[in-house]
Amino acid sequence: MVRWGSSGTGQRPALFKTKRVVLTAGTREILSRSTVHRLLQKHLHGDWGNCDSYDVAENELALIANLRIWSVFMVMIGDVPTTIWCITEADRSATTFLLPGEY
Repeated sequence: MVRWGSSGTGQRPALFKTKRVVLTAGTREILSRSTVHRLLQKHLHGDWGNCDSYDVAENELALIANLRIWSVFMVMIGDVPTTIWCITEADRSATTFLLPGEY
């Protein structure tokens, strides 16, 4: 397994790079810049958030085979737990933050 821990902020380099970060309208409205940065660091360092074991295995394969990488994060927006998806394209050209309803 490639994961290096849940913080995503360790001294080790990121597992992969992305050329640009995109926020959908929904995530732009609710996420602060610091939250996006924190979640992006987790994603780039192999903390896939709340992915199930199948999706974790798919992400591990994606790192080797250059496939799409997907993380699922739960964030509190006020008192409401909110699911945020983070998807990096197979060619690593972009990483998109979106709400599940925006897919």
